[in-house]
Amino acid sequence: MEITEIEVDGYEKVVRCRDQKSGLHALIAVHDTTLGPALGGLRMLPYASEDEALFDVLRLSKGMTYKSAVAETGLGGGKSVIIGDPKRKSEDMFLAMGKFVNSLEGKYITAEDMNIGIADLEVVRKETKWVTGLSREMGSSGNPSPYTALGCLYGIRAVLEELDGKADFKDKRILIQGVGAVGGRLAELLKERGAQVIICDINQARVDELVKKHGFESVSDAGHASLPCDVYAPCARGAGLNDETIPMLRCRAVAGAANNQLLEPRHGRDLKARKILYAPDYVINAGGIINVSIEMLPGGYDEKKALAKLENVYTNLKKVFEIARKDNITTNEAAARLAELRIAAGKKKA
Repeated sequence: MEITEIEVDGYEKVVRCRDQKSGLHALIAVHDTTLGPALGGLRMLPYASEDEALFDVLRLSKGMTYKSAVAETGLGGGKSVIIGDPKRKSEDMFLAMGKFVNSLEGKYITAEDMNIGIADLEVVRKETKWVTGLSREMGSSGNPSPYTALGCLYGIRAVLEELDGKADFKDKRILIQGVGAVGGRLAELLKERGAQVIICDINQARVDELVKKHGFESVSDAGHASLPCDVYAPCARGAGLNDETIPMLRCRAVAGAANNQLLEPRHGRDLKARKILYAPDYVINAGGIINVSIEMLPGGYDEKKALAKLENVYTNLKKVFEIARKDNITTNEAAARLAELRIAAGKKKA
């Protein structure tokens, strides 16, 4: 196994691993550990090149720093990627990945991400203790999706207060795009509170299943963004807020669980120009990492503590909206400012 360091300005540590025996080709990026060890998921994709994989892992690890800082998880930001076809996984590959993670001696803690499941992480865990998000039976926090959905619900409460001065879900039209594990649960939680929920997904069978079970309204995924609603909740694909879709929107706010919703930061300004309130994705979708962060506390995971800390999503969105109003900036700029303030405060304490 060959582990080499890659020098990247602004990042604490970026390392590459090549292991001929297992075929592992992986990268770990640790962006910032001011507030705690860097936690972020492991994903596996058939990147066209190492440069493409490096771009992805750097972008994602910095995003995790900001997400954890705003959510006050006591963690820093990191990420890891395996370059390869997810259909060609092997136990040897994940054992090697475990050794790679372990080589950072706790500076980076891994978790689930794209194309990586609990079974894969259980193999990684054989070679390192720096793994989170495993099953409850293993003393870990389990599936993060319900907590991400609940955090989004709290975030939408903050959005409604910002729009109307009160958090009244009753009869609010809320359009959810993407009704997988997070979006589907969010739809249920919103309906329980009296919202008028409309759903869509590229997987029509999943939509039909939920419509039959809960009586949701549905709309075709194609062109869904033009549907009039109070809140548009993207809960699937990233980069859905762009030059093409933003002019189509007929909502008062965007507040959903999808990652990287803005194709580019400037699209936050486009939403502001249209007077559409945007709940920055890494603030509103932090429920999963908040839940996982409880594993790091003395005594281990405690669901009661996790549920109590999910209120941070609500309070942090309120702070973001306040900063944006006060300084006349976009909410995505305000979220970054809040994250940077908390990191700077952490550096002063160090």
